[in-house]
Amino acid sequence: MSVLTSPAYLKTNLLSGLTVALALVPEAIAFALVAHLSPLTGLYAAVLVAFITSAFGGRPGMISAAAGSLAVVMVALVVQHGAQYLLAAVVLMGVLQLLFAAARLGKFIRMVPHPVMLGFVNGLALVIFLAQFGHFKVAGADGTPHWMPAAQLVTMGVIIAITMAVIYLTPRLTRAVPSTLVGILVASVGCALLGVETRTVGDLGSIAGGLPSFALPDVPFTWDTLRIVFPYALVMAGVGLIESLLTLTLIDEITDTRGQPNRESLGAANVVSGVFGGMGGCALIGQSMINVNSGATGRLSGIAAAAILLCFILFGSSWIEAIPLAALIGVMFVICEKTFEWGTFRLAGRVPRADLFVVVLVAAITLLVDLAVAVLTGVIVSALVFAWQHARQVKAALALDAQGWKVYALDGTLFFASVSAFQGIFTPKDDPQDVVIDFLHARVVDHSAIQAIDALAERYRLLGKRLHLRHLSPDCRELLEKAQDMIEVNLMEDPRYRVADDKLA
Repeated sequence: MSVLTSPAYLKTNLLSGLTVALALVPEAIAFALVAHLSPLTGLYAAVLVAFITSAFGGRPGMISAAAGSLAVVMVALVVQHGAQYLLAAVVLMGVLQLLFAAARLGKFIRMVPHPVMLGFVNGLALVIFLAQFGHFKVAGADGTPHWMPAAQLVTMGVIIAITMAVIYLTPRLTRAVPSTLVGILVASVGCALLGVETRTVGDLGSIAGGLPSFALPDVPFTWDTLRIVFPYALVMAGVGLIESLLTLTLIDEITDTRGQPNRESLGAANVVSGVFGGMGGCALIGQSMINVNSGATGRLSGIAAAAILLCFILFGSSWIEAIPLAALIGVMFVICEKTFEWGTFRLAGRVPRADLFVVVLVAAITLLVDLAVAVLTGVIVSALVFAWQHARQVKAALALDAQGWKVYALDGTLFFASVSAFQGIFTPKDDPQDVVIDFLHARVVDHSAIQAIDALAERYRLLGKRLHLRHLSPDCRELLEKAQDMIEVNLMEDPRYRVADDKLA
């Protein structure tokens, strides 16, 4: 019997899919409302994006759907131009993501440093945690949100506490059923039997509807339309890709498997979502963690979640709308606790301060601005830290050879950040008539390094001294100008590497 058809595999993935579907409902509705859209716009996106990415994507077990990180980008477009322009932007977002995948650029996510990954995980955990508190507020007479009455807050708090307790205790009794599903069921049945009055999923909006229907966005196909939607589509494509690829990397680490980032670019899913009235989406770290923690790492769980969510819309809306909102908030609180890397607090004094700073910086920007800005900032800061550290590692061993020539045996990487350290190594006025610079254990990286070597050669030439450059790559020999006649070529020993310079063909 195949693993994919075994009873254990089917049970685990189907039950996990049910749990994920339940958790998707309030999130999809809430994200749609944030973007000033109807609840069904978010639910249709969840169904379509979850199904397509689960069936054809490169990371089985990862759940994608309507996302809050995209909703905050969409809201300005919807308010200014309407929902149809958003659907056009979602289609264009998908096209841009398809181009990203065709160019096979997903591999570059592997270059995101680990401190940035930690900051991403912690920042999103905090974002998800704080987002739940919006459910504790209701709109006042003037339309502004304010906290519920104390009695309602206490009721929701008790339901949340019971749900979380059940989720944590269930694995000690049995692992046959996902603990999150048990928590939702216990809270829902308990409230129904005891007649507890509390906010339910239905208070967010009705989820009843029919099948999504195909329709091209009702916008004029003109350059003016493209000018309006392109900036939003570009930002949404970037945010969606970054969140999806980083979530993919996180699941890779948790499951000790490897996904295919170029297949997880979401392009087809968002194009389909846009033409079927969905708001588009990307990977969701919370629901993905629910799925993976339930042991569901195959495609079936995501496909089942999409199918079950569609059944909720078509047939089971009254049952789902009766689920206490506090039960689903409790589930998300547990996911936040499990997602947050608590070991971060033990890093102080054990890792370089720069790495710890990047973790805190990325988490803070994710919380205060958005994910794309946070990750890009983290990568840039990490790159600058890397450059600074390597700039200080350029050094040279000094010696005199049999001919009395002074030899500088370089070690390190010569590039824009290390040029100053490189120049400070040499003492042309005090050096003998013949000086050797040996690059055997060094590497010349960019145009700044080439310029530094040329400038050094000129300093020795003005003093009437002879400089001998050994073990340079063919690229260096082609790019150097003032030091061209000082290079000693040894085809057997000279290294071969590329130099980043636009003078090379």
